[in-house]
Amino acid sequence: MKSGILPIHKPEGMSSARAVAHVKRALGAKKAGHTGTLDPFATGLLLCGIDQGTRISRFFLNGHKRYLARICLGVETDTYDPTGRIVSTAPQGMIDALNTHDIKAVVSSFLGIQNQVAPAYSALKHEGRPLYELARQGKMIQKPPRRIEIFDILIKQIDLPHVDIDVFCSAGTYIRSLAFDIGRKLGCGAHLSALCRTESGPFRLENAVMLDSLEKFEKMDIQERIIPLSKCLESLPEVLADARTAEKIKFGKKLLINDFESVSAPPDSFIRITDDRNNLLAIVQPGENGQEYKYSCVFTS
Repeated sequence: MKSGILPIHKPEGMSSARAVAHVKRALGAKKAGHTGTLDPFATGLLLCGIDQGTRISRFFLNGHKRYLARICLGVETDTYDPTGRIVSTAPQGMIDALNTHDIKAVVSSFLGIQNQVAPAYSALKHEGRPLYELARQGKMIQKPPRRIEIFDILIKQIDLPHVDIDVFCSAGTYIRSLAFDIGRKLGCGAHLSALCRTESGPFRLENAVMLDSLEKFEKMDIQERIIPLSKCLESLPEVLADARTAEKIKFGKKLLINDFESVSAPPDSFIRITDDRNNLLAIVQPGENGQEYKYSCVFTS
């Protein structure tokens, strides 16, 4: 089985862990994992690391994301999404009184760098336990606000009580919290009623494989859909290893800066090392002494 990243279109009603298990079983892979959870009610792009691809998952966690989201105005839930318990409902007259200009103004006000409070029902941890576990026990823990950035936010459609938006944002942004905050700013409350992730870093939903179609692929066809390790990380600076240096990497020997041609990269950045066939050999970082590289990951053939 070829190692790399397989973009999957996750259906509604399935957890990310269950989707990954489905991929692993269908491909007969030794290992599989995802690079960022999608809630069960959400659909869209889920990046599955296959075999050694599971080792590069962390390099995508901080990538930018894009979502199509549907906000339902007038109803708040304790989870900020359709799976939760309704905690407040605005009068219908309040919803009817909303106008397009005010909705657009409020939505656009969330553009830019800001502090965001994560939902009490989230995977963030408090004293080693996920917040959603504590919330189910009636312990609603509010974590300190986190710095996030919304690079672009566009209204696609207004059909009250629903508002459909396209959001391009930094990693760590909770679209559920965004929907909740928009509802509060409009004065009527809201929750996120539907969500589809359309982009994650350099990956796009249009290139993803429908999860329920995996069994229909021939083994060679599905291997062609797995994006190779080196191509997945094209955003990282690259250096080319000759045969001698590749041998050093294989046995975990010390890598010196002068083993390679100079590379333009920030001092603390990750660098991918490839061979002349574009195979990913290792991911390294410059050492503190500036004379050698320290290994982050080494990949075996």
